[in-house]
Amino acid sequence: MAIAFAAPGPPATRARRMLAPAATIGGLALATLALHVRDPHGHASWGICPSAALGFSCPGCGGLRAVNDLTHGQIGAAFSSNVVVTALIPVAVVLLALWAADRWRGRTRQVPWARLRPWVYGLVTVLVVFTALRNTGPGAWLAP
Repeated sequence: MAIAFAAPGPPATRARRMLAPAATIGGLALATLALHVRDPHGHASWGICPSAALGFSCPGCGGLRAVNDLTHGQIGAAFSSNVVVTALIPVAVVLLALWAADRWRGRTRQVPWARLRPWVYGLVTVLVVFTALRNTGPGAWLAP
């Protein structure tokens, strides 16, 4: 089984093909700018995380602080806020760049599920283990 992201029909113009990647990258850039300007380190400065309100840290807890730290050049602090989010940001940037480049060229990348499955299962496993560790004694240093 292959994953395709192109709808059948006449070929779209470059501007139309670039709409989704440009909107996604632009939205993420605006969110990053907002996190740079408004510091999420203060209590409830961006609202209350539902999982934190329930008394545990989800895999994303500390992610906003990590992005804020990165925008201020504080890489160590970003890893301290959320090591998984900080480590996955370069991966996300590369994947977004590949998506935009493919759309620019009019190329549709098809990734067979058999090749994608180990990566998805691996990421889910990392997130489950990370969540369990950061909410128990031995992994308390991973908590935000």
